[in-house]
Amino acid sequence: MNVILKATDLKKYYGTEPNLTKALDGVSLEVKQGEFVSIIGTSGSGKSTLLNMLGGLDVPTSGSVVIRGKEIAAMKDEQLCIFRRRNIGFIFQDYNLVPILNAYQNIILPIELDGNQVDKDHLDAIIHFLHLEKKLSNRPGSLSGGQQQRVAIARALASKPAIILADEPTGNLDSKTSQDVLNLLKVSCRQFQQTLIMITHNPEIALMADRMIRIEDGKIAGSTEEEEMTGGERHAEQ
Repeated sequence: MNVILKATDLKKYYGTEPNLTKALDGVSLEVKQGEFVSIIGTSGSGKSTLLNMLGGLDVPTSGSVVIRGKEIAAMKDEQLCIFRRRNIGFIFQDYNLVPILNAYQNIILPIELDGNQVDKDHLDAIIHFLHLEKKLSNRPGSLSGGQQQRVAIARALASKPAIILADEPTGNLDSKTSQDVLNLLKVSCRQFQQTLIMITHNPEIALMADRMIRIEDGKIAGSTEEEEMTGGERHAEQ
């Protein structure tokens, strides 16, 4: 399979010496089209910073991110905004729903912003799978955290993006719904050859991915790919 995303020597530094914080300190990775990669690490390890860099939501101090052959840091703001909307689906930990829009309007917002038609059959299947049929007219403020999370997931999947970046997508869901959501993400990725990069602190969820990458102190501390090559066992943060 083709490499859809490549990060090279990504660094994100804050402040100056002697109070320099290295949120990312030279991270390089490649992700293939259709691959499901989990990124695991303790709080403050740099995994959310890495996800923001991969999605073009933040600018690295140095290094590059290439998606579908395009260097995203070289794009102007408007170009990057359009590129993200057409290629990347985000599932944020804090949902990022528009409070004045109802659930349905939030789900289809990226599609409408791009001037595309909604694939009704695809959307109906996602809404049914996430048990949102009775909540579509509700605004985010009247939804529980778990319901808002499901709306955010539906929004990310609705436009069939090439890459889905998910920050703790099951963090506010019960175990049954978490399994359903992960299964939906995996099925969607297989069906549309989508790439899924997911941050999680849960080792069991991380091990559901094709490949798991561990981040520690802003650096890649290991991956299942490396450990399989050396005959080692999978490691997970406890």
